[in-house]
Amino acid sequence: MRADAPPVRFRERAADWWAALWRWSLLAIGTVVATYVLLDRAGEGALVTGIAIAALIVGVVVTTSKPLAIALMAMPALFVAQRAGFGGSDVSASDVALAAAFGTAVLLGHRPYSRELRAMLWFNLGYQFATLFTVIVNPFVQNTVEWFHAWLLISGALVVGWAIGRAGYARWAFTAMIAAGCVLAAGTIITGVLQYAGGNFGPVYPDIPWPMHKNFVGTALAFVALIAYVHPPWAGLSTRWTRPALWLLLIAIAMSQSRQAWIGLVVAAIVILVRRGGQSRLLLALAVPAIWLTVSMVLEQVESQNQHNSTFQRLEWFREVYAYWKHAPIFGHGLRFWYVDPTLPYQPPQAELEVAASAGLVGLAAFITMWIGFTVVLWRVDKAYGTLALAAVLSRIVQAQFDLFWAGVQTSVPFVIAGICLGAMALQRSSNPSDTDAAGLAPPTDPRGRSFTLPYDRAVGRSADGR
Repeated sequence: MRADAPPVRFRERAADWWAALWRWSLLAIGTVVATYVLLDRAGEGALVTGIAIAALIVGVVVTTSKPLAIALMAMPALFVAQRAGFGGSDVSASDVALAAAFGTAVLLGHRPYSRELRAMLWFNLGYQFATLFTVIVNPFVQNTVEWFHAWLLISGALVVGWAIGRAGYARWAFTAMIAAGCVLAAGTIITGVLQYAGGNFGPVYPDIPWPMHKNFVGTALAFVALIAYVHPPWAGLSTRWTRPALWLLLIAIAMSQSRQAWIGLVVAAIVILVRRGGQSRLLLALAVPAIWLTVSMVLEQVESQNQHNSTFQRLEWFREVYAYWKHAPIFGHGLRFWYVDPTLPYQPPQAELEVAASAGLVGLAAFITMWIGFTVVLWRVDKAYGTLALAAVLSRIVQAQFDLFWAGVQTSVPFVIAGICLGAMALQRSSNPSDTDAAGLAPPTDPRGRSFTLPYDRAVGRSADGR
């Protein structure tokens, strides 16, 4: 390079060098891991994991000029909850995909991060610092590994989403997520139809494309349904296919009979209703069956007096977790304590109880503070970008009041969605730094750069002059 070459040229070459290094490193690691899994751990879970890793390898090979496309290739794999099962670890294929995407986003994503993203990262860092005490007090391997894993599921997911949205790939990321969700939804419906044909009208546990729990498929599809319903104009998604996809997803969620998924969707729909203004037919479509399903199932289980149904079982679990927490109330028993302590050999099925038992009152206070902070930050974001982000994140914490919280797919996906929204907003700000609205934010545009301020204003019930 000539001595008089501009600094920009040097930065471009450095970025290309990092891109090539990361790309070929992922290719080598992914090839070795996929080969090991398929040869040494033969079976259905290994096959699914191998396919997911192979998809990432393909993304590495075919996207030599678009390094962030590696993160895009990870979007469908985020919905694969099957255990990777290599090296004696308990990570899922989703975790592997998220880690690969995170490495790409950190090395090749845009800087600096926006004010909103930095605030969310700081809130998560506060929680991580608080849980560091339980890692020190309870020294076992799973505790330390989960500390990093929990950080990846929130901050890592936010950074991945940010990098994708900031690079202008929001449309492709959301398309990949909706496509993956439709595949899972179709498998759920097929399994349900076959189950109903046999006279069993209970909850559907899908077998296609791989075995899944009803609560997993219900909550995962709920996030995808939010994308299809909101279809933010800046993402460039066409309602000609997002609308049919939405109904496919809703049918699958209903067949799963996942109560927490429906309740989370209702809360998300209320958020959308408040943020946009006006009426929401989806809210009515969701609220009536959700309330009926939840109340009728709980009453039926209470009247049965069956101590082994989900209602009585959860009450018993809550009592056991509370009694267990009292033995280490300040710093808890350690993250993933159920792997090493036979006293309570299961993951508590409620977010705050799990955090209290794992990280004590110190961790619980930081956890609550983190979620309040997330809500405040996203509530203040421009409605064009913040509505979907806030709905997805709040839907997750509502779901976790009735089931597990620290579960890879269900935790990472809503934060990836939020990161994409924040990244897209930052992209809009950078492309039109002087063209701002009354709130100091640039008006949203579609992927071709065309402004849609007036249609959006009508969607949220405002006039063109902001009144």
